[in-house]
Amino acid sequence: MKEDKNQARLRRAQQTRRKIAELKVVRLAVHRSNGHMYAQVIDASGAKILSCTTRPELRKAVKNGGNIAAAAMVGKRIAEKARALGIEAVAFDRGGYKYHGRVKALADAAREHGLKF
Repeated sequence: MKEDKNQARLRRAQQTRRKIAELKVVRLAVHRSNGHMYAQVIDASGAKILSCTTRPELRKAVKNGGNIAAAAMVGKRIAEKARALGIEAVAFDRGGYKYHGRVKALADAAREHGLKF
């Protein structure tokens, strides 16, 4: 039976999460929908440390939460929050999405503002 797109994405995401769990490091998990971008910093045990999204936090700053500019703002904001908590390095969990477009913009912005991955 053929996998649909979402099942294939989830399978790819599981492979990445398995490897990150082996390394026992903090990860920056990304989720994207058609309308919004979401990012979370999750510790090695799986507990959420902090998060940032285009929905309530950046609603006034962005007109459209589903574009590259909004993704870059989420990346900048998550990096600032993580650095404030003393988190310097993370593993990037792209959630099975291609490293392209909004996912890439979020990652690049997080790197520019001090996160290492």
